[in-house]
Amino acid sequence: MQKLLIAIIMGSDSDLPIMSGAAKVLDDFKIPYELTIMSAHRTPKRMYDYAKKAHERGIKVIIAGAGGSAHLPGMVASLTSLPVIGVPIKTKNLNGLDSLLSIVQMPPGIPVGTVAINGAKNAGILAASIVGSNHKKILNKIQRYKNKLKKEVTQKAKTLEKSGFKKYLTDENH
Repeated sequence: MQKLLIAIIMGSDSDLPIMSGAAKVLDDFKIPYELTIMSAHRTPKRMYDYAKKAHERGIKVIIAGAGGSAHLPGMVASLTSLPVIGVPIKTKNLNGLDSLLSIVQMPPGIPVGTVAINGAKNAGILAASIVGSNHKKILNKIQRYKNKLKKEVTQKAKTLEKSGFKKYLTDENH
């Protein structure tokens, strides 16, 4: 088994449909990761032990998703020197704005890199980029991925320019 590089954690299994976006990215890049559930409020000792020992297992970056009060990313960041990427999960009452503000408003000295509400895919790409800064193979995979995105957008632009917006909007092949 390859050495783990990235951890994906979430406060509840209800976050898994969103957080699986990060796991899918890491699967595509073939970057080893672990994925688990822990709660800053319901399992604080588990969270504490996990954050304190993550680096011992070879973890280089932690992606932490949380909704509502969204304390998990910040609490983990307060316990480790590893980079932590927070993923605010959309909530029913405030559409994730509560989660976003809770994660992004960290006190000086305890940074949490924060992506968009439900932005787990970008969290996976960002974590891969961080790890890739010291792994040329991973960095090359990310560059190929971004080149693919560039080609897709360029092709769509050509199709739109050639066909016009009305035909483009009715065409299912773009």
